[in-house]
Amino acid sequence: MSRIHDAFEKAAARERAALVIYLCAGDPTLELTADLVLAATEAGADVVELGVPFSDPTADGPTIQRASQRALAAGATLAGVLEVVRRVRKKSQVPIVLFGYVNPILSYGEEQLARDAKEAGVDGLLVVDLPPEECASLRDAALARGLDWVPLVAPTSTQVRVDAAAALATSFLYCVSMTGVTGSDAPELEGAAEQAARVGERTGKPVALGFGIRSAEDVRVAARRCDGVVVGSAVVRVVEAASSADEACRALAEKVRELATGCAR
Repeated sequence: MSRIHDAFEKAAARERAALVIYLCAGDPTLELTADLVLAATEAGADVVELGVPFSDPTADGPTIQRASQRALAAGATLAGVLEVVRRVRKKSQVPIVLFGYVNPILSYGEEQLARDAKEAGVDGLLVVDLPPEECASLRDAALARGLDWVPLVAPTSTQVRVDAAAALATSFLYCVSMTGVTGSDAPELEGAAEQAARVGERTGKPVALGFGIRSAEDVRVAARRCDGVVVGSAVVRVVEAASSADEACRALAEKVRELATGCAR
């Protein structure tokens, strides 16, 4: 069993949803990112999605776009993101999903990434713009090295597409709550959570709901029906607003503790 699978299992055993926290690696620096991951983990994050900064993050709204721009300006690279994971692994076994886009991966090399990600301590990959029919080479390389594959399911996905994604998932399915970008106005979460729950019932796979989830109350709504809840832009905004590294870690921990209160069912 993978660390990601175990995190969802442990959360379910405690009658709560798993809290998945997204951080953009390299924002504001790669050096601080490892401390932010540890702060989020100690405050209650069950899984961390570590965003690989990219110049054209088409699924992300302004908050994460700005974070990617800051990270790239500070010199963040995919190799640097893997070094962050290595530093985290010296202190924590929190499950880490690399969240990103296919272009940086192709530039790095699919086989090379799978090898290096596993060696660094990554647990899984989520590639936003790599649909099921185009993911075989990277997914096969990842699975051959024991990495999980996390597909996305959109509100507009047909049952055929949902089934195709579920057939590829090795730990959980990421259900997007809206047809929009991260950080958009909160969707009708009750309906989105219901739809995600139906995906879980249909596929037999754990589901995590993300996009537009900002507060403990939002988490509470999603947690009633979903196995996991993903919070990204609301967390990134906390880091963006901090005036120092210490404040960023403190404010992030406070935000994650607040969000975690909504995970109980």
